[in-house]
Amino acid sequence: MVSTVSTGPKFSDLKLASKLLAILAHLKFTVPTPIQAKAIPVAVAGTDVIGIAQTGTGKTLAFSLPLLQRLGATKGKGLIILPTRELAMQVEETLHTIGRSLGLRTALLIGGASMHTQIRSVRHNPHVIIGTPGRIIDHLQQNTLKLHDVRVLVLDEADRMLDMGFAPQIQQILKSVPKERQTMLFSATMPAAIVQIARQYMNNPVRVEVSPAGQLADRITQELFIVEKEHKNRLLDKILQQYTGTVLVFSRTKFGAKRICRAVAGMDHAAAEIHSNLSLSQRKRSLEGFKSGKFRVLVATDIAARGIDVTNIELVINYDLPDNPDDYVHRVGRTGRAGKAGLAISFITPDQRSKIRHLERLVRTPLKVSNATDLPPARAASRQTAAETKFSDGHRRLTFAPGRERGRKNDRWPKKRFQPSRTHKKARIHA
Repeated sequence: MVSTVSTGPKFSDLKLASKLLAILAHLKFTVPTPIQAKAIPVAVAGTDVIGIAQTGTGKTLAFSLPLLQRLGATKGKGLIILPTRELAMQVEETLHTIGRSLGLRTALLIGGASMHTQIRSVRHNPHVIIGTPGRIIDHLQQNTLKLHDVRVLVLDEADRMLDMGFAPQIQQILKSVPKERQTMLFSATMPAAIVQIARQYMNNPVRVEVSPAGQLADRITQELFIVEKEHKNRLLDKILQQYTGTVLVFSRTKFGAKRICRAVAGMDHAAAEIHSNLSLSQRKRSLEGFKSGKFRVLVATDIAARGIDVTNIELVINYDLPDNPDDYVHRVGRTGRAGKAGLAISFITPDQRSKIRHLERLVRTPLKVSNATDLPPARAASRQTAAETKFSDGHRRLTFAPGRERGRKNDRWPKKRFQPSRTHKKARIHA
């Protein structure tokens, strides 16, 4: 008897339409990821789906392919709701990659972008609307968006949206779409709030799950360094000299991201920053520059933990540990994507030693812990501490000298001195 080795399902086994299969073949997508293999056949049949999978497991294709196939067979629109602008832009990019040859029209509704342009996109009768909860609500309140013809609804990164406080907006949107629809909900975890949404707004959903919470890609190496807070920049300098690939550095705060980016630039590395203090165009410029290789280092807050889809990130550095321990998994998941090897290094201050055990329980594996030694001498402080600094992308942004960040009592916007007019002077004299 001859034994055979199963190579797993192919996209041709997932009940997808021939046009979609031809597009996937042209893009050289042949073998689906586990979440795609489990979710696509269920979703193609029109059943509500709850997909539980970690970041970087291919969830975008898991809902995009069934969405396009369902809309091709029925009249109506698709609505995809996501937590961040970056993630929304990437999902739209993926949809166009697949649906461009099918004549797909989309409308991207995100904050920081022109409302006028978005209204014009909506008026062009898009097949799919992609947006963040806040901006979708803005359009609903201004009566520039109608959701009466939504036939397929997707909630992606649902747990992240709830963490960000979008529960009221999500419920308002869910009440605005028809009850007769298909709903696909994808999340990295399954908290009670998502269970409640499923019970209230979904119709007998089928739950598919891969990569339990905390499970990372097999080829990601994790390492922790014990380092004093004041020596973090010296350790960062050493690591950036040791590794030559692209690096994603996570900061706990947006002001910290700005300081780290300035320090990295002082180490002679092309760097950009991405956080909520930047405009949409600045964030897009930083992300595109990082993807293209213009910037070797991208310094980000947790806005990027689930909003960056770059397959060639060699190293993720947690300059600061995240406030939410679960975000550690999402940060580290930015490397080691698409089957490639990755490395994640985290800086732990001596007073944070107790968190090491918690991280090990979270990722279900012991972590290598090292002491920061043989650090290079501290670099001279950058002289670029004036109010305006020219960055490597050619744009000028407002920056502050260390310790003088906007909002602190010792640093207010400069007040324009009152210059009394001639009329005011005469009035005061005659008074």
